[in-house]
Amino acid sequence: MPTTPQPSPDQLLVLLEVARTGRYTTAAEVLGVNHTTVARNVATLERALGGRVLVRGADGWELTGLGERAARAAEAVAAAVAGLAAGDGAPDPVTGVVRMTATDGFSAYVASPAVAALRRRHPDLSVELVTVTRHAMQHRSGVDVEVVVGEPQVGRAKAVRLGEYELGMYASRDYLDRHGVPGSVADLAGHGLVYFVNSMLQVDALDAPRRLVPGMRDALTSTNVFVHVEATRAGAGVGFLPCFMADRHPDLVRLLPGEVRDRLPYWAVVHPESWRRPTVAALLEALRDQVGRRREVLLGRPGGDA
Repeated sequence: MPTTPQPSPDQLLVLLEVARTGRYTTAAEVLGVNHTTVARNVATLERALGGRVLVRGADGWELTGLGERAARAAEAVAAAVAGLAAGDGAPDPVTGVVRMTATDGFSAYVASPAVAALRRRHPDLSVELVTVTRHAMQHRSGVDVEVVVGEPQVGRAKAVRLGEYELGMYASRDYLDRHGVPGSVADLAGHGLVYFVNSMLQVDALDAPRRLVPGMRDALTSTNVFVHVEATRAGAGVGFLPCFMADRHPDLVRLLPGEVRDRLPYWAVVHPESWRRPTVAALLEALRDQVGRRREVLLGRPGGDA
């Protein structure tokens, strides 16, 4: 009788890369092979295991239950290969590529220094950082870590609370010289708002300025928080800005801090196939450490280390 084919290490490693990237083409680029080779290895692995290891999700390929078991075996193979390549020395477990998404401000002022510090200890680490402001995705193929604003509603993924940040109303000194300093929320309602495009805002928790000062009309809106900061500095209107970004600029003045403010949490959502990777765990720890170090700045408290 013909024997049942056994999964090969190469097939398992191909599956692991597809699980991490969510796409055959991206996995092929990482592995240095072509798309057809990736597809052939996955198909052969499925025949050997007797079932599907991948299904197409909304954002790419997702592991099935059988695929998750195969991916765990693949991680053991990858660790063994890394140990062999290290020779007599212990291999650095924090190596390879981690793919993450985060908001613009978090990416620039929290994630970037956190990654820089981590890479000084682990130079073989590479982080791909995509800036987006959205809720956590239910299907997150190709992304190891998502940093989102507000508590996420996730299924199989794991969520880790990183910390909080505060937002407030700001205007430039020149703007206030021309238009006067609002002394109340009612006064503030007569000014134009610099903030997110309301119709494109994907995060419900970021609706604070239109909720706190409902009479404000939009002056300039953008999907990018750096545009909010620079437009406010240029005098386009009054901006509702993260304090850790606005307080960096001495030409900006915070308005009515005791009456118009919001405090929101940052959460990290981790892809289930990524949770066991030492590299991802190290990145999460670096992000939490950086948030802790910058806690006073994130909360808009004077005297913090900017």
